[in-house]
Amino acid sequence: MSASANIAALAALADVATGARGVQVICLGLSALDQVWRVDRLFAGNSEKIKAIDYGTLGGGMAANAAVAVARLGASVAFWGRAGDDAAGHEMRSAFAAEGVDVENFRLFPDGRSSVSGIIVDRSGERQIVNYRGFFPEAADWLPLEAVARASSVLADPRWVEGAATLFREARARGIPTVLDGDMADAEVFERLLPLTDHAVFSEPALGSFAGSAKDESLAALARFGCSVIAVTRGEGGVSWYENGQLHRHAAYAVDVVDTTGAGDVFHGAYALAIGVGLDVRNAMAFSAATAAMKCRHAGGRNGIPSINDCLAFMRTKP
Repeated sequence: MSASANIAALAALADVATGARGVQVICLGLSALDQVWRVDRLFAGNSEKIKAIDYGTLGGGMAANAAVAVARLGASVAFWGRAGDDAAGHEMRSAFAAEGVDVENFRLFPDGRSSVSGIIVDRSGERQIVNYRGFFPEAADWLPLEAVARASSVLADPRWVEGAATLFREARARGIPTVLDGDMADAEVFERLLPLTDHAVFSEPALGSFAGSAKDESLAALARFGCSVIAVTRGEGGVSWYENGQLHRHAAYAVDVVDTTGAGDVFHGAYALAIGVGLDVRNAMAFSAATAAMKCRHAGGRNGIPSINDCLAFMRTKP
């Protein structure tokens, strides 16, 4: 078992697995439909045709994958988001429902268009992606904010800014922890959302883009926004975070990596669950890192997400 995870933390997580402790997480943001082609090699940059060796259609999106991770881990979760009332929107909605994710507030707009990505992946796991972000109203006045009172934690990505700000303001007013998935976004997005955020967990590229550097020192500089925790995930480099005036680190768990797609999303979902359970930050980081590492042993953004019990068993085998 990792020295970073104590017995009390494991007991709290085990209670979620048995149903003895109820946890409810709201995830708000992007849901996309990913059409994935697996190929021997990527496009070279000129007009050409390449042959696919495999093809699949998968649900994707940062907050969407986080919601599926929470459901797979065994907690209650609702996804709040937008899509078009089109074939892609209905396919995403059905996929959520099959995972046990509450989709009552995943709204399909008749005049909207769903977010769809085309992804080609070569044998080494390198990717080329083209994404259509989708088209939907920005207004969030239809969100059922009274439901936030029942949440243990809330998570949002930066793709629906008005929705994230609305959700975070309500959660902050009720004393419910807010978790921001700090993926790539314009500076003004973070300047609006970070003051409403308790736990901001950036990707390495997003931290570098927003703060001017992805080094650990940038985390302390962002403390001016008032977040309790500012963190950055670094893949094989583990995770670093700034909390209470101090810098902390947790190493990545060593696994045979097959596909890192969705690993950051899974980390965020596990982290929101762990914070909702009441784990301290170090234990929440350890649990989230383990969950993401286990996912990386499987191809696809959602394949391989473990249950809580499987994750705890994995952690017990690691130094």
